[in-house]
Amino acid sequence: MAAVMVARQGRDLQRYSPSTGGRIVVGCIPYRARSDGEVEVLVICSRKKGASAGVMFPKGGWELDESIEEAARREALEEAGVRGETGASLGSWYYRSRRYDATYEGLMFPLRVTDELEHWPEMSGRGRTWVSVREAMDRCPHWWMREALQRFADRLAAADL
Repeated sequence: MAAVMVARQGRDLQRYSPSTGGRIVVGCIPYRARSDGEVEVLVICSRKKGASAGVMFPKGGWELDESIEEAARREALEEAGVRGETGASLGSWYYRSRRYDATYEGLMFPLRVTDELEHWPEMSGRGRTWVSVREAMDRCPHWWMREALQRFADRLAAADL
């Protein structure tokens, strides 16, 4: 019998930023190198809004019972169905929530994908697509995720992953 993965729900264990009072959100930029050496990133979109609303990277609340890297890897697994190894932080950003009247603190990590699952907790609600860094930059509506992606691209150029 196969194990069933379930996404965490609720906000009982969420961490909140002491400087803004909003949630601390952790995400990652999943990536892989193709056989020709080009790097692709994995983007996700909401099936409700569709790809026309833009794409984003897996992210979600950092919970009290996990390290920040564990949170990034958990979000990648739940939202994009990938496992991998996190690299050094790409930085942190403050941004306004579109849904709530709050300022969140977002932290992003590169995630070198080692395993892509056929089934994952949020697969019915999200699409996932491998794209070039340039395409992700063009399609992502979130300024802070684009800045994280630019930092990722700069590291790639410096071969510092």
